[in-house]
Formats: sequence, structure tokens, C-alpha cells
Amino acid sequence: MDDLKNIVLLLSWVDYLGIALFFSCWMGYRFVLERGEIGRKGLIGITHEYRLQWAMESAAREIPVACAGLTSNLMASVSFYASTTIYIIAGLFALVGSVERLLSFSEDMPFAQAVSSGLIELKLILLIFIFVNAYFKFTWSLRQFNFLCILIGGSPYHGNMPSEEYRVKTAKRMARVNSCAGNEFNRGIRSYYYGIAASTWFLHPVAFIVATIWVTYILYVRDFHSPVLEILRDTYPPELRNYTQGSDEKGVNKQEGSVQQSSR
Repeated sequence: MDDLKNIVLLLSWVDYLGIALFFSCWMGYRFVLERGEIGRKGLIGITHEYRLQWAMESAAREIPVACAGLTSNLMASVSFYASTTIYIIAGLFALVGSVERLLSFSEDMPFAQAVSSGLIELKLILLIFIFVNAYFKFTWSLRQFNFLCILIGGSPYHGNMPSEEYRVKTAKRMARVNSCAGNEFNRGIRSYYYGIAASTWFLHPVAFIVATIWVTYILYVRDFHSPVLEILRDTYPPELRNYTQGSDEKGVNKQEGSVQQSSR
């Protein structure tokens, strides 16, 4: 308990500002930019529509080998990151046992702030927390892709569909599970980005603040203003937007469809 009090006393107001900004950006990105109208305008919303198109087309394939192959590729990527994260976590735990070496190394770096071993341990704990969170995201994503495989295997062929309503409902279910798995994978990747920002805390708390803002800006630009987003927006078939999730999306879908038709 005394060690914890000493560490708290060692933190300056710049450290506290950096920690508050870090968690606000990391957690706030998900709850502000992933949801609602904002999220539907970014890569998350656009890719969900393509996943819905994929699900609609899968029923037309008598043997959905292509769907199984695509899902396997997605699962391989998630599995790679999950196994890599385990090695990163193991390396960080190993560093906890050699804090003195890390302390001497950080003191030799330019612009590095003089800190105690307790503060170094606190920074390592933050990194461990970030990558443990990433590991949970990747493994949960992997499980959800397994659920997607089950849905693909259980989806009836187009000729055996009881009705068009059943086909649409089946496709929407597959697309939502696919999006849930993909979103968890994105959150795991986002943890890597913020892990890079957290590692700059070893240099200086000001570097920590600057890196957090920079990482958040990079993520925002890629999700909402990247060239690939413009390509996906411009080429998406507007007639399939009628099958999107809720009635609250109809106004946005009609507006985007009219813009696309006028540009032809």
C-alpha cells in the first residue's frame, strides 16, 4: 500500500493529464465514433453493408465453398494477431522482472524523464493491460467467426428458401455476426495503436500526450476520410441498401442512393 502511495506521489500533473487523455481517447473512440449516425458514415458502417451483400449472395451458391474460404482467411488473420499478442504480453512480463535494466536504458535516451523503478513498473502494467485487452478482443473475434461459419453451413440454398423474408432475415443475421467479429478485430488492432502511444510514456509524459492525440487522429482519418472509404461509398450498389438493419437508416440510404444516381 505504501508503494502505491509513493507511485501516486511520483506522478506529476502532466502524467495525470496524459493518463486521462489516453483513456478518454481510447475508450471514447469506440463509444462515440463507432455508434449511431457517425459510425454508419465510416468504414464500420460501409463494410457492414458489404457484409450484407456477401450474405445475400451466399444463398445463391449451391456449395458455399467460396464463403468458407473467405471466412478461413479472416480467421487466419485474427489467429495470427492473437498468437502475436501472447508473445508481446510474455515479453512485457519479462521486462517487469528486469526493471533496473530498463530504468538505466531509459535514462540514456534523449529527452527522457528521470523516473523511479516504481513508475517504470506502472508504465509496464499499463502496456500489459492494453495488450491483454487486445488478446481478449482477438479471441472473441475468432469465436464469432466460428459462429459465422456455423451460420454459413446452416444457410439453406436459394432454391430451398421458404420465402424471401426468410432469406433476408438469414442474410441479416449472418451480416451482423460477421460485423460483430470484424468490429472486435478492429478494436484489437486499435489497442495496438494505443499501445504504441502508451510506450512513449517511457520517454516523457508530454510525448505520451502528443502520441495519444496523433494516434487518435490517424485512426479517425483512416476510418472516416481514407481513399478506400471513398471507393467503397461510390461503388456500393444502392439497390441493396433496402436490406439494411433498421428503419432509421432508410433516410441516409435513400440520400446516398440519390447522390450515386445523380453522379452517373
